Amino acid sequence: MEETAIIERLMHFGLSRQDAIVYLCLLKNGELSGYEVAKLTSISRSNVYSTLSGLVEHGAAYLIEGSTSKYLAVPMEDFCEDHIRKLELEKKYLAEHGPKPSTVVEGYVTVEGHRHVMNKIYHMLEGAMYRVYLSATKAFVESLSQEIEKLIKRDIKVVLITDEAPEKLKQQELILYIAQECKANQIRLIVDSTHVLTGEIGPKEQGNCLYCGQENFVNVFKEAMRNEILLIELKGQNS
Repeated sequence: MEETAIIERLMHFGLSRQDAIVYLCLLKNGELSGYEVAKLTSISRSNVYSTLSGLVEHGAAYLIEGSTSKYLAVPMEDFCEDHIRKLELEKKYLAEHGPKPSTVVEGYVTVEGHRHVMNKIYHMLEGAMYRVYLSATKAFVESLSQEIEKLIKRDIKVVLITDEAPEKLKQQELILYIAQECKANQIRLIVDSTHVLTGEIGPKEQGNCLYCGQENFVNVFKEAMRNEILLIELKGQNS
């Protein structure tokens, strides 16, 4: 099960499933010839040799010349870092030379799927300039602890409404309100009083949220969250 998860993640770094299997074989066994890899993986020799050649080209393996050519895996962390570095350069080029959006979306946008909702949250937090209001369960807040810490280091005001004080953020300078209950999977996020994300995000691929930058909607949403905070304060449950 663990190896399957590793293979799936290696595929996010540009490797095919067969590439990942051969790469793991090299990592586990050190220097190997194509024949040895074929024997260990039960992949045909012709496919193994083309895969090994591709791994060398992709920066995941070294070719060791000798009477018999052998291959050595690049350490996994180095391979991943090299791939990320390359993507960062590609990102910079595309950001500088790619077409810019023709309009700014201020209407209502539906964001579906766990990964897409999380990506939207990350982009909203990274783009925050002044303040962030987040209402979610302790577990979800803690899943964003690194991003929240970055906000605080940037002197962004962070206000949390959650069902229990998050342990991972107890040393951070933020404003915390403890609600009597937070609905599981529900999230509400306001960034800079200009954009809102609200809806549900569950495990795996589950997630359905509404994203909006429409001024009237944002104002109504802000007022609702402000009233919730006032109610918490009146009940003496703020922290």
